[in-house]
Amino acid sequence: MEDSFILNEHNKEEFPPAHTAEHLLNQVMVRMFDCERSRNAHIERKKSKISWVIDHKPDRKEEQAIARKMNELIEADLPVSFEFVTQAELEGMIFNASPDSPEAGLTLDRLPENASETIRLVRIGDFDICPCIGKHVRSTSQIGRFEMLGTNWDQEKHSFRIRYKVV
Repeated sequence: MEDSFILNEHNKEEFPPAHTAEHLLNQVMVRMFDCERSRNAHIERKKSKISWVIDHKPDRKEEQAIARKMNELIEADLPVSFEFVTQAELEGMIFNASPDSPEAGLTLDRLPENASETIRLVRIGDFDICPCIGKHVRSTSQIGRFEMLGTNWDQEKHSFRIRYKVV
């Protein structure tokens, strides 16, 4: 079915469990810290790192809450599905989204300048939805376990980085 749509070319070969965890972690951070999805992610099989701009340095309890929520979502065995929409349909989804729905976080400003007219949306249960052409697992239980390896805080930039792996 995917072959019937013309999508942008993809130049990465990501590790599906870590890449799917990236989607979950972005939504966890959006919900916990009222921030944008990351614009700075490096996802690998052995270790991944993602940064967000947030208003304060998370304390140890907040870091533990992030890891706990990630493992709850993974254990929930949420289905990972795909849908294809036009850019105009995506605009409509954004415009009509209720504030507490995953669709509320959708945006067109992250699409590449030469984005195809057809956009593939990756939906993880009713928790997250995001345009993406990468590889993903079929359900969150296939991710494994999320382990936070460490964090860094840049006070000047208000940048919070999480290093993690999935095992």
